[in-house]
Amino acid sequence: MEQETGKSKRLYQVWSGSNKFFCGGRLIFGPDVGSLFFTVLLIAVPALVFCVKVYVDKVRHHANHWYPILIIGAGLTVLDMIFLFITSSRDPGIVPRSSNPPESDDNYDTMNTPSMEWVNGRTPHLKLPRTKDVLVNGHAIKVKYCDTCMLYRPPRASHCSICNNCVQRFDHHCPWVGQCIGIRNYRFFYLFTSTSTILCIFVFTCSWVRLYEQHHGRLLKSIANDIISDILIVYCFVAVWFVGGLTIFHFYLICTNQTTYENFRYKYDKKENPYHQGMIQNLNEVFVHKIPASLNDFRAFVVEDEHMMMEPSTPNLVRSLTTSKEKIDIESGKFTEDNGFSLPEILQNLDYDELEDDLKRKESVEKNYSDPYYLPAEIRNYMQKTVGDGNDEEEKSDEFTRSFKSTRSLPEV
Repeated sequence: MEQETGKSKRLYQVWSGSNKFFCGGRLIFGPDVGSLFFTVLLIAVPALVFCVKVYVDKVRHHANHWYPILIIGAGLTVLDMIFLFITSSRDPGIVPRSSNPPESDDNYDTMNTPSMEWVNGRTPHLKLPRTKDVLVNGHAIKVKYCDTCMLYRPPRASHCSICNNCVQRFDHHCPWVGQCIGIRNYRFFYLFTSTSTILCIFVFTCSWVRLYEQHHGRLLKSIANDIISDILIVYCFVAVWFVGGLTIFHFYLICTNQTTYENFRYKYDKKENPYHQGMIQNLNEVFVHKIPASLNDFRAFVVEDEHMMMEPSTPNLVRSLTTSKEKIDIESGKFTEDNGFSLPEILQNLDYDELEDDLKRKESVEKNYSDPYYLPAEIRNYMQKTVGDGNDEEEKSDEFTRSFKSTRSLPEV
């Protein structure tokens, strides 16, 4: 018998990760989505200043050859913003969480190795290996068990501590876009970095040309008089080292079919990379192959609370409950109508505190009587009242024995 104890909600409303959803779950961002606005300002403000400067200084003075410069600058800026938004607002390849841990393999049950550890507290009876081997292109790859998502991560997947999700082909979590970079947005991330590099080089070069033309080749005089162009040149010079270096590094990773995480962790330069298929195939995999569909439908309706499975037989009642909250309710006698059935009256009227005290007293008595030199408290008190404070130990013992036997029979030793 299965009962739904919660209301139906969309998946994004009950998602356990740290993501932030907008437009009814259609857009998914990371928890640090606020940094996206800072990145937009770093790109849009200098580009906007450059376009306005070009329009005011050249177009108004009928320098028609600057029209294409203005259009290209504005186009690169808009394109860069589009790639940034797509990278930040789409599912990077989140692996769906599992509601139950995987079934243990019989082969692992008989093994006693340091990798065998207890899975989380929800299933203390289940013991699983922390890692297991899978074959990828003929190579044995170790995949780890994720305690948070309760599953063995797919090859190349890793758990992002910031977003609190396992992500397919996890590359890194980028604070500039406020999102994880994975299999579904890596292409757009690289297009964003490369477009930003091209935009920096374009503005840097055009600013120098404008300075040269402004005073008919008198460069030093132009630099002294055009502060805005000077600021744009310095800004683009500094920025291009960052975004340009990032673009070159990721182009190397694409050509060798690595991720940033793998490059820093596994050092495929020193051992064989099982994912490397040649430079052409590696480039095709990132830029040509179809991006896989999302494994999650965040707009789908789900039941918020966990389902509770109940068996018809009363003796197995406690063992059949699936959540710790239900176990606490049955111990406190509150497990009644809200859960779909009530306990028998004899169980509801039991005084659990008194039963617990009786068990403790019984254990204490059994422990004390196991000591051959132990005398119960009632015998010690009776002995003190009857014998008194005499000094002859034998006389006290005989007198005590005669007095005690007259009222209560004792087994002879």
